[in-house]
Amino acid sequence: MKDKELFENNCFPISWCEDEPKIYERQNKDLTTLLAELEEIKNRIDDITAREWHLAKLMKFHKAGFTE
Repeated sequence: MKDKELFENNCFPISWCEDEPKIYERQNKDLTTLLAELEEIKNRIDDITAREWHLAKLMKFHKAGFTE
């Protein structure tokens, strides 16, 4: 039988009776962990900003035809 026929005959697979596992579980973090994560994010933003500035300088140098 196909699933539709089983359903119409009120025959359900055993797996339907099992509890579904929780997909998302909230995690409460302490203040020091949150501050450390925030510091990592700030450092990453600073690093990306520095790379962006460096790439802008390289592009300016490239567009000038390597003559500066």
